[in-house]
Amino acid sequence: MPFRKGLLFVLLLLCDLCEGQVPEFYKDVQPIIHANCVPCHRTGEAAPFPLITFEDVSKRSKFIKQVVSSRYMPPWKADNHFNSFANDRSLSDKDIKTIVGWIDGGTPKGKQNLKAEQDLQARVNAGTAYKRKPDLSLRIKEAFVVKGDAAERFVMFKIPFELAQEANVEAIEFTSNNKKLIHHANFAIHPVTDPAIDLNNSVDFVDLSGPSGDKYYEWVKYKKEMTYYGGWIPGTTVETYPEDMGWVMPKRGVVLVTVHFGPSSVDAESIDGVNIFFKTSPIKRKVKVISLGSGGIGEKDISPPFMIFADEIKSFRLRIANNQPDVSLLYAWPHMHYLGKEFKAYATTAAGDTIKLVHVPAWDFRWQEIYKYKKPLLLPKGAIVHVEGTYDNTAANPANPHSPPELVMSTGNMRSDQEMMTLILMYVEREAGDENLVFKWN
Repeated sequence: MPFRKGLLFVLLLLCDLCEGQVPEFYKDVQPIIHANCVPCHRTGEAAPFPLITFEDVSKRSKFIKQVVSSRYMPPWKADNHFNSFANDRSLSDKDIKTIVGWIDGGTPKGKQNLKAEQDLQARVNAGTAYKRKPDLSLRIKEAFVVKGDAAERFVMFKIPFELAQEANVEAIEFTSNNKKLIHHANFAIHPVTDPAIDLNNSVDFVDLSGPSGDKYYEWVKYKKEMTYYGGWIPGTTVETYPEDMGWVMPKRGVVLVTVHFGPSSVDAESIDGVNIFFKTSPIKRKVKVISLGSGGIGEKDISPPFMIFADEIKSFRLRIANNQPDVSLLYAWPHMHYLGKEFKAYATTAAGDTIKLVHVPAWDFRWQEIYKYKKPLLLPKGAIVHVEGTYDNTAANPANPHSPPELVMSTGNMRSDQEMMTLILMYVEREAGDENLVFKWN
């Protein structure tokens, strides 16, 4: 008996010691930081400093402890009780405990393994936030100089391309050498199969905010078809597609990239474009994209008319019927500007069911996202999509671009000091068995 009691005591002590072990950086902390923080905390992205190496993280350990303990970082604005998403980057209680335990334990490095950060740095050097280097990088012909005159600019760039053959696409991302200059960006892939149409005998860019805006009409000949449409907003991760889904990059055509440059106080160069990632496996289901609200379908149907008077908090609604066949939704992409306070989207069916799409209860322009579903969401033909947005145009809103507050509308190019209420949805046509499908995102 004394031996058994002694053995039990030793085992309990060993368990306590195991539980009390201080986490190590390379074994325990680095995977969490790389997965949840580095998508923004890397060179060229919106975050102010990188968090790739042990030195990057350890020298900011006190600050990191504060922001992860309060759940201020990494930011995740969607209401997970409304719907849950495959790309949720918020930290679990276990993740936070690991990071805080490592910091409180003196930030031990542990057995050094540089492979992960070297691989990540190689991708950063290649200009991508995806898991591998791009198969095709398309860039504007020469750097665009953003004037430091505090003016906003909407600039469209033409990037021609000619490939050996069509290619199946598994991911695409907008790239820039300095995303801090950019309010948002969109890109459209236009196939141009007619060899008689010269891809190069037109202007390379058009400043839609300036006197040369009419040169845009030189590109009408390229815009007879559109293969794909996407974009980037602050905080957004790479556009990817579930397994067996995607779209086909045409052999020849142009990419038209529209960049909304925010006000800048100094002259700065911007080199923008797209990275595209191909796959050899077939695309069994082609993805499609639709934009609802400001700048898209139903823009004029927003109710009440989209204007927000000074010193008021106001809500707007949009109702759009799905006139397509039954579809399966892959992701929801909400968009508002600085006055945004709350965003909600859902659908209702003729049977009285409610399909919850996305809810952002405390909107923050700095941290937007493509919200990727874990499973397909059925949007049947005839369902009504509801988009609801609330805006705070008072002096109490610290993000208000006007001091004192002014009348804000949603017209024209919709500058950052104006407003938008937009919902972009990616979808595929519904197939039997989708109700049991769990997405395998690339």
